[in-house]
Amino acid sequence: MEGINILLVDDEIEFVETLSKRLVKRGFNVLFVTTASDAVEKIKTVQFDVAIVDVRMPEMDGIALLGEIKRMKPLMEVLLLTGYASVQSGIEGMKKGAFDYIMKPADIDELVKKIRDAYERKKQQEDRIGKAENKISSNK
Repeated sequence: MEGINILLVDDEIEFVETLSKRLVKRGFNVLFVTTASDAVEKIKTVQFDVAIVDVRMPEMDGIALLGEIKRMKPLMEVLLLTGYASVQSGIEGMKKGAFDYIMKPADIDELVKKIRDAYERKKQQEDRIGKAENKISSNK
């Protein structure tokens, strides 16, 4: 289960640095960025399993970034970080393909469980696609 590659996106530098350290201590591989445009650039060159994205960011909000992630990497799972005032955004994000949302400040144990659950769903999807592709190629 370890070795899950996480992209952490939040414009609050102290928050991403602290959360990144806490996740690394729990065995995750974490890369963090502070803008949505940096996230898009990293997704082009690095293979991530799960993205943790803040809903409220200045340049591009987390819902727009979610759409971009799903367009580029449909199987990559996304967890949205929301403040109390933006719970509705978390729900909207789930309707648009987010795996789940978590309230800030994030409870680390709850976040770790959601990361692992999201990773499991991604692996199951990849396995099903692989089996379907194998079936197609063996029928040729």
